[in-house]
Amino acid sequence: MGSMDGTSPRRTSVARDRDTEGRARNARPRDGLGRPLPYGTEGVPRQPEGVVRRPEESVAEAQRLLDEGKPFHAHEVFEDAWKSGPQEERELWRGLAQLAVGLTHAARGNVTGGARLLRRGAGAVEEWAAGAGRRPHGIDLRGVIAWARDLAGEVERGVPVDAGARAPRLRSAR
Repeated sequence: MGSMDGTSPRRTSVARDRDTEGRARNARPRDGLGRPLPYGTEGVPRQPEGVVRRPEESVAEAQRLLDEGKPFHAHEVFEDAWKSGPQEERELWRGLAQLAVGLTHAARGNVTGGARLLRRGAGAVEEWAAGAGRRPHGIDLRGVIAWARDLAGEVERGVPVDAGARAPRLRSAR
């Protein structure tokens, strides 16, 4: 057992993964849905955090990850765009990140969390679209919103979700 860490009388100190700045990072391997795997297990490669991409690159990278059944990782791409993009687009990217997390939870079998996040993300994207009046970076906002609401209903009806098979089409074929 480790030594006491001072935060709780019953809590012991365990070596924590830290990045080069000393921030806590969990280096534990993860599966495609972001679930932690035992140390020493082969996981899927982690999505690097803090990557600044052009919006079109963010959409393409997120779509690739969604198609591969890795919505947890696509969420990281949307989160990077949300944090590094222009202020006027942050709510769009935040909504898309919520949709990816909703798909993640749905695929993990979390009915309540999956449906709630899919609807919350759809609402955020819809609200952003109402104020923007444009189709940013080729994203089919109406199609993505409809996909999220349809999937939320299926999740609530108990339909199992395969993340890759149910990935949204971020851009329409137009």
